[in-house]
Amino acid sequence: MTSPRLQALTEQVAERELDALLVSNIVNVRWLTGFTGSNAVAVAGPDTRRFVTDFRYLTQAAEQIDAAWKREVATDLLQRVADGIGEEPLRLGFDDEDLSVRLHGKLADALPDNVQLVAAGGIVQGLRAVKDAAEIDAIRAAAQLADAALEEVLTGGLVGRTEREIALEVEIAIRRRGAEGVSFSPIVAAAEHGALPHAEPRDVPIRSNTLVVIDWGAQLGGYASDCTRTFATGELDPRDREIYELVLRAQQAALTAIRPGPTGREVDAVARAIIDEGGHGEHFGHGLGHGVGLEVHEGPRLSKQGNDVLAAGNIVTVEPGVYVPGAVGVRIEDLVLVTEDGGEVLSGLPKALRIVG
Repeated sequence: MTSPRLQALTEQVAERELDALLVSNIVNVRWLTGFTGSNAVAVAGPDTRRFVTDFRYLTQAAEQIDAAWKREVATDLLQRVADGIGEEPLRLGFDDEDLSVRLHGKLADALPDNVQLVAAGGIVQGLRAVKDAAEIDAIRAAAQLADAALEEVLTGGLVGRTEREIALEVEIAIRRRGAEGVSFSPIVAAAEHGALPHAEPRDVPIRSNTLVVIDWGAQLGGYASDCTRTFATGELDPRDREIYELVLRAQQAALTAIRPGPTGREVDAVARAIIDEGGHGEHFGHGLGHGVGLEVHEGPRLSKQGNDVLAAGNIVTVEPGVYVPGAVGVRIEDLVLVTEDGGEVLSGLPKALRIVG
């Protein structure tokens, strides 16, 4: 029986008038086949089911790959793909966003003359953007695990501990709860350091009466979570509190706009308009959000360049921020499932300004 993912892919291949698609990105291979190893390619089409890996994964592939796939083992995976093609004329799609110029040239040289290579990037990524029930459950579980891990760390307080110490403890807490690891290196940035959207945690103690941005996520069952909260460590300068409330209003408005139908650009504009009106348009320099799944950054994009239309089953971040250089930074981020009639927030921690001493 053909899996729904493979069926959807073969339909896309046929729509593009291809005979088969070479899937070379290992994350796409995992999504399509369930294989969790680090080296494999797949060739899929209406009449083709080939999976090629190397000797290290012979047993693993037998355990993980459905019998519908013809499993092959080789040292040179692309050469094996070429060697296994018959004499019938073939239009073979490849992911031009993934396959390097060097590997494309190597593949083209190896293929027989009856094969036409056709750029077909984005097919699998487009399918991956709409999550099935199992994927939604996995991402929800990753988000819940990450929430619990941060709550554990916060019980020890923030003031007097270094940014790097907090980041390390978040990672340990995530792993201790059974995750494969973090979905990205945690960001912990206090006071003026929070004005760097991708700040690296420092060996600098967190002081009282300031804001601390914490951006963290867990990788569980192959799927990622992503969340950001900004905490206070005591009484705040009125400017900092005002910025926090501005970002929170923008984030809540954008959450209300999440539903099937609008483009990522249109949802981004909802939050951006509020921050612009608050006088901080120049301090919100990144997109509103991005898709999350097997990778922590995937489609669709919520940004000024986000042309994809949101669809039920997308899981995206909604993360407006204000970053005033040399002064303060605030980001508030939720992980959101696009439902048939709106959005379901998967992040569980409250967003009212919370004081953690």
